[in-house]
Amino acid sequence: MSRIERAVTIADLRTLAQRRLPRSIFEFIDGGAGDERTLRDNVDDLARLRLMPRVGVDVGTRRTAVDLIGATSALPLVLAPTGLAGLYWPGGEIVAARAAKQAGIPFCLSTNSVASIEEVAAAVPGGDRWFQLYFLKDPALMSGMLRRAKASGYRVLCMTLDLAVHGRRERDIRNAFTVPLRPRLRTVAEVLARPAWLAGFLRNGVRFGNFADAAPSSSGFSSIAQHVAKLCDASATWQTVEAVAREWDGPFVVKGVLSPEDALHAVELGAEAVIVSNHGGRQLDHVPSAAAALPAVMRAVAGRAQVILDGGVRRGVDLVKARALGADACMIGRPFLWGLAAAGEPGVARAIEVFREELDIALALLGVPSVDAVDADCLYREASTA
Repeated sequence: MSRIERAVTIADLRTLAQRRLPRSIFEFIDGGAGDERTLRDNVDDLARLRLMPRVGVDVGTRRTAVDLIGATSALPLVLAPTGLAGLYWPGGEIVAARAAKQAGIPFCLSTNSVASIEEVAAAVPGGDRWFQLYFLKDPALMSGMLRRAKASGYRVLCMTLDLAVHGRRERDIRNAFTVPLRPRLRTVAEVLARPAWLAGFLRNGVRFGNFADAAPSSSGFSSIAQHVAKLCDASATWQTVEAVAREWDGPFVVKGVLSPEDALHAVELGAEAVIVSNHGGRQLDHVPSAAAALPAVMRAVAGRAQVILDGGVRRGVDLVKARALGADACMIGRPFLWGLAAAGEPGVARAIEVFREELDIALALLGVPSVDAVDADCLYREASTA
């Protein structure tokens, strides 16, 4: 049995990733903004929810598949758009997309990917590929990305709205994290202590594949905050969303929503889904967790669009809890990145399989034969003594 097969939980994959990555790169995945209060709340608020199992139910056959944005997903799970996945493992975006395709779930490519739109599409034909777009200062560059994604067969556009500026991620500031890595004494020592990661990095390097000459890595060292400030448009509004949606002319979802009013805006503009997210606690700290914000968003959307929960999902039971709160599916970022950093494609596949195994067992023991049958009655609510 390989060490990846011995990874029983997502936490085990995190441990393996920490052992393989230089500290500053691991903390780029692991860290959040400010005090990291929201980062912790994302996990803790889901963990506090309790389930109410029922017995005497036929659960001999169980169904984990869901209908998501007009297609079937084998699990209520989407691999979230994550920047610089190719920094953690050579060809990171490609191998993650391949693992998602094999598992029958969607993969969303980040604007800030190492592998380009075209490279991922060519390497992983088929599958349910989505493309995530940040709003860019250069409208021609943004339009070009939309055309490239459409031509390359990406089915769904994911517009991320919560990156007007870069969140203040203090671990990255302390680590002086840049792309490419700045050769400080401490960074050199960290890298030399991780020879397996270093060998892959030296063979493949790192770049912002979708930006070509516009990427800061083409002109020296740049922090991610500098990259965002150089390229992303802080003046974008709902009118920008509407214009991009018209140009895309296909299914689109809006990511980075916590407010019910914002969710309603997205639905009124024709979004197929709203992704309730605080960017994994990496943007504004001390905002509601995704799980805490979800019920009010569900009431605002009122069935007119699908809702996806993004943030704090670490267990198969979290998928059940999200469904019980009304969400159609969940996005995961850190969990699959830990698998990726630990072992490449087998690591991502293992992360997805852990969720599948845990979800299947949870359905059986909850007394619910299908994900579609999970509802609010599956949550334990303490009886009032009033």
